[in-house]
Order: sequence, then C-alpha cells, then structure tokens
Amino acid sequence: MGKQSQISDGQVSGLNLYSRDIDVDHIDANKYLTFNLSDSLYGVGINLIKEIIEFGRITLVPMTPNYIRGVINLRGNVVPVIDLSARLGKEAKDITKRTCIIIVEMTMDNESTDIGFVVDLVNEVIDISVDCIEPAPSFGADIRVDFIAGMARLERDFTILLDLENVLSIVELSELNEVVGL
Repeated sequence: MGKQSQISDGQVSGLNLYSRDIDVDHIDANKYLTFNLSDSLYGVGINLIKEIIEFGRITLVPMTPNYIRGVINLRGNVVPVIDLSARLGKEAKDITKRTCIIIVEMTMDNESTDIGFVVDLVNEVIDISVDCIEPAPSFGADIRVDFIAGMARLERDFTILLDLENVLSIVELSELNEVVGL
C-alpha cells in the first residue's frame, strides 16, 4: 500500500475535515489546499499535508531564526512551527480564532519530519488544472521566486502555489533538526 497521511477531525475555519487515512500515492496531483496569509491567497499540494490543527500553545526555542515560532507537542512528538509570513518576508498578522497550523511531512535523508506552518485562515481544497498554472514570475513577486511553484489563475485572481521543498531547503531542515533535537 502507498504512503499514508492523516487528516484530522473537525471543522477548521469553515473547512470540514474528517478523520481518514489517505493513500497519497493515488491522490489527484491537481488538488491544493488554499489558505490566506497576510491578505494574499496561497496554495500547497495536499500530498504533503498530514493534518490541520487550531493554533495553540507554542514553546519558544531560543537562538532560532525569526521565522521559527517554536515547537509544539503533537501527540508526544516535537514538531517545529514555522511562521510562514515571516519566512516569506511578510509581516505577521495577529493570531485570531481562525489562525491554524498546517502540519506537513517533509523528507530529508530518507527520514520524515513533521513541520507546522502558521497560516491566517484555511480556505478549502480545490482542483487546479495544469492549464490554469502559470510559471512563477521572474520579477515583481513579494516573495523569493524559488518559493513559488506556480501561479494558479482562478476566476479573476491568482493563487500563489508554494514549493514547500524550497520554502524550507534541505540545509534549513537539517538546522531545524539540530535545534529541536529531532
């Protein structure tokens, strides 16, 4: 059987998520979770997402980069939490009842590491046709071009599709592992 991922129970900011195991090897590659961050709309492929949780208590870790909020205890596991706004060079908004942490599974040296990303608001899972995805602009973007997997044309607006493997490079992941002792 393929790689499994867990989506948690409950309703997160209007998005209904039901507990289920997902065979991520058979997921439609065109499905993206969309979310708001500093008044912009972003998306990430659902194949990396393990679960979405409410923003809760985060333990600060001294001497970490400014985009690392700290760590959380997720069912007995230490999970680093990244302030995605800070990582993308934007100003973080205040935490609200709609602020969520998206838990993703990243792989480094054949080992999986769970990492949480703080987002302002989770929207929905949408299908985005390959025909609707434009390449990352070479200029004028508010974030590093290598962080952008593409720009999805949806109705009148664009959704920035993030390349999570570049948002946290292998070098930065290894630094994270050293900081939190993973």
